[in-house]
Amino acid sequence: MRVALFITCVNDTLFPGTGKAVVSLLRRLGCDVDFPAAQTCCGQMHVNTGYREEGVRLARHFTEVFAGYDAVVAPSGSCAAMVREQYPKLARPGSRGAAAIAEVAPKVHELSEFLIDVLKVEDVGAYFPHRVTYHPTCHSLRGLRLGDRPTRLLQHVRGLELVPLPGAEECCGFGGTFAVKNPAVSAAMGADKTRNIMDTGAEVLCAADNSCLMHIGGTLSRQKTGVRTMHLAEILASTEEAQ
Repeated sequence: MRVALFITCVNDTLFPGTGKAVVSLLRRLGCDVDFPAAQTCCGQMHVNTGYREEGVRLARHFTEVFAGYDAVVAPSGSCAAMVREQYPKLARPGSRGAAAIAEVAPKVHELSEFLIDVLKVEDVGAYFPHRVTYHPTCHSLRGLRLGDRPTRLLQHVRGLELVPLPGAEECCGFGGTFAVKNPAVSAAMGADKTRNIMDTGAEVLCAADNSCLMHIGGTLSRQKTGVRTMHLAEILASTEEAQ
């Protein structure tokens, strides 16, 4: 299977280790992974703030860059949801752009979707001997409807103790530009999420979106909680040899 990694802006700029973890994991599972260097932003921020034409241009570029692959994997429920849910709404019905989106968008998968739904695997051979709690981000929960896919993968990681997160389905307060436009509300929501994380006694907070982990992690760090944040891909890529 010829797979392309769609790294996303946040990961490319701030969390390159997550992209490396995805490549390592997929290659371990027998995938031929490519990284198209011409890829850019998916346009989510532009469309969400009213710059529709810019979003259309970026959607067109995305379909050109990722055409021809068997699958496109993104370590982000947020950006995968943008391509699958929003791109079809940007194109004019019957246009070449609409046809290109119809061809590429269904092949775009968030990592846990790809592992469980496409590769049909739940035990990826990972080892991570730590107490972990999982935060289901809003786009992965309500947009892609990932359900229990990420936790099923975590439950098969050797040595990992998965503990439930109280109020797991509540937003962490990031919400992209929401955190910028409504900082006080965003910070209050982040504080609530942090309090619930601390109640679990977990060493590590895991999620499928680094944007949310960045927001929550800032509060965890400022409060000197000692709780680490880790993307799902990094835990799944961990092995006993790497510990």
